[in-house]
Amino acid sequence: MVEGVDMGLVDWSRWQFALTAMYHWIFVPLTLGLSFLIAFMETRYVRTGDARWKQATQFWMRIFGVNFAIGVATGLILEFEFGTNWSNYSWLVGDIFGAPLAIEGIMAFFMESTFIAVMFFGWGRVSQRFHLVATWLTAIGSNLSALWILVANSWMQHPAGMHFNPETARNEMHNFWDVLLSPVSVNKFIHTITSGYVLASIVVIGISAWYLLKGRHIWMAKRSVLMASVFGFIALIVVVITGDGSAYQVAQKQPMKLAAMEGLYEGRQGAGLVAAGVLKPGKRPLDSGEAFLFKMEVPRLLSWLGYHDTEAFVPGVNDVLRGGYQYDTPDGETVVEPSVEEKIGKGRKAIEALRDFTDYRMQGDTVGMEEARERLEANFRYFGYGYLNSPESVVPNVPLTFYAFHTMVALGGLFFVFFAVVLYLSLRDRVAKRWLLITSIVMVPLVYLCSQAGWVVAEVGRQPWTIQDILPTMAAVSRIDAGAVQVTFCIFAILFTVLLVAELSIMFRQIKLGPRDN
Repeated sequence: MVEGVDMGLVDWSRWQFALTAMYHWIFVPLTLGLSFLIAFMETRYVRTGDARWKQATQFWMRIFGVNFAIGVATGLILEFEFGTNWSNYSWLVGDIFGAPLAIEGIMAFFMESTFIAVMFFGWGRVSQRFHLVATWLTAIGSNLSALWILVANSWMQHPAGMHFNPETARNEMHNFWDVLLSPVSVNKFIHTITSGYVLASIVVIGISAWYLLKGRHIWMAKRSVLMASVFGFIALIVVVITGDGSAYQVAQKQPMKLAAMEGLYEGRQGAGLVAAGVLKPGKRPLDSGEAFLFKMEVPRLLSWLGYHDTEAFVPGVNDVLRGGYQYDTPDGETVVEPSVEEKIGKGRKAIEALRDFTDYRMQGDTVGMEEARERLEANFRYFGYGYLNSPESVVPNVPLTFYAFHTMVALGGLFFVFFAVVLYLSLRDRVAKRWLLITSIVMVPLVYLCSQAGWVVAEVGRQPWTIQDILPTMAAVSRIDAGAVQVTFCIFAILFTVLLVAELSIMFRQIKLGPRDN
């Protein structure tokens, strides 16, 4: 149990981090996907010698550059907030969390920063092939940056490759490869970057559709639509496949998140996936009321997605709170899940053992240190629960998680149909249909909504944890005045909004100007 923590400080710190992260994610996915589309276009230019491909490449580079610059600015602020607002978190896991971020800065960020200069300013100053290599390395570097950041985020969702050192009271990396190659990390990285490819493809299609509506830059617009529709359609297939992998990983590692995603309060075997539904307002955990005003579901699909078994039992919110349900470990052992109340008890034993270990260490009592270490290791799995005030605090915001998840899934299905239609008509040179061009423009804000919804699911769904089962948000914050966080929240909100308006203004101006003659 955390004593003397201002929950207002916790809430404002969470809001500030969420504000920064969501603004940052407006810019990042476009750069992830657009960098590869630019590389594809420049490759066509080098192979064909057609100057029109060079014009197209340089135009999309300008769009890329605006987003890259502002994405870097918001990303730097995001990383600084770990030290300013979440210093307890940084102290406890900095030895692990800091490693992928350091690699991202040393390797990936410097690589893309170096070659982006050649990409923008090297035309006519270096050979065509060297310039093409620089463009590809910029694309690879931007995606490698995403890799290390997503590895760090995935570790927070499923801490692997670590052990807790009671002498330093810190989590320390035990196996780097377990951190990098955990199933959660691999799946999250592929799912996230391919969702960025989908977003970038729809943005390219939408901008190109505007040119076709205006009767401008027809050659570039049609070829951009074709290339983006192929790239986006393939990426979306990968998104669907990794989405299935994400559901499986969430079911195994974060059952409360899965229950919130589906608004599932009472678990059952052969659980169906909710296709559409409206949650009942005021529904609380452990009450006897219905969870939905109405719903339509696909029978047994949730059991299949979560456990690859149509008859598997899927625990709901109340089951996770009460415990008592069984599951099989990867080693084939059947385990009975303890209740959250029991986990809180074990967590408090772990915290008490850590305090005893520290006291014994100061006294030079090696026997007492060993006994305290054994108690700590026996209960460390639930260490973070010891900070919680009540079992219900492990329940995230179910309505927000549920609606964000189903918004993401519904829009993903819409995009699948959209890409198929655009690709079919583009291959037949019939893409310049007014209804399709207007639809393409409308898809741009929808794909941003889908992208943001995905992160809401990932981050809100795992609350109250900063590190799953090890550290809740209330124990992770810096001991600073809540008023200071409120002030900086307002400053950041204004600053980021100004940056967004400036970015959109510059981008709209560049779109209006269009490609330049060489």
